Amino acid sequence: MIAALTVAAAMIQTPAAAEAPPVQPIRASKIILVGDSTTAVVGGWGPSFCAYHVTSFAACVNLARGGRSSGSYIAEGSWDLALAEMATRGFASTYVLIQFGHNDQPGKPGRSTDLATEFPTNLKRYVAETRARGATPILLTPLVRRQFVDGRLQNDLEPWAEAVRAVAAETKTPLVDLNRASAETVQALGPAMSARFAQAAPSLEVAAALLTGTTIASSTGVPAAPGAPAAAQNNAAVEPLGQARIAFDYTHVGREGADFFAALVTRDLIAAAPSMRRLLIP
Repeated sequence: MIAALTVAAAMIQTPAAAEAPPVQPIRASKIILVGDSTTAVVGGWGPSFCAYHVTSFAACVNLARGGRSSGSYIAEGSWDLALAEMATRGFASTYVLIQFGHNDQPGKPGRSTDLATEFPTNLKRYVAETRARGATPILLTPLVRRQFVDGRLQNDLEPWAEAVRAVAAETKTPLVDLNRASAETVQALGPAMSARFAQAAPSLEVAAALLTGTTIASSTGVPAAPGAPAAAQNNAAVEPLGQARIAFDYTHVGREGADFFAALVTRDLIAAAPSMRRLLIP
């Protein structure tokens, strides 16, 4: 009985002495996605990236919008919303992933930007204003379009990708070369296999063309004119103001494509911005 009381007394006295040190809270970080429909929900890789490749130590905010170019995104006020997100207090760090190019190409009324002047100037503005908010900018080259002639990928976005690379080098900004990586993958898969990345199955006519190695316009079935830019075939699944609808085209991605390219972005993001490694799930 006495021994039991002694043990009980010892147990009562030990917690204060053996009390564990308080747990140090880990401050969360934030990742903001800025871009067009190939990053946005319903058509882009962004939703899969935020859902499956970001840990609970980071908030992932997808502010990409369909149909926007590097210029129209600023003009309509979407960039102001992104800047406001960067200003939110309490986060240990904030990273801003920026991908434009598709809607900067010629033939997009109210959206097209000049490749030699406006486009790089806009990108430099994104970088400078992100840094001014204390956040870290990361530039991405535009996701490739999956269009082919005689089995060879027609990467009509390469000039815009090169412009992004040049701005990244000049401003010493981390770069994820999504255009190059996605082009390598799509070329290796070929037209028929890479069509699985689309939002919906192709029509019988389009599917038959895929097997020949040359893609045709996804909306009308009319082949592109020889030498015509592949951009002429790319907007079948986007309404004039960028309101996406589920349809087959060569630009936007469904769940399989989103999952694949989100994993690819994550892989290259870890290499480009090592400080993000603890926030990402490969």
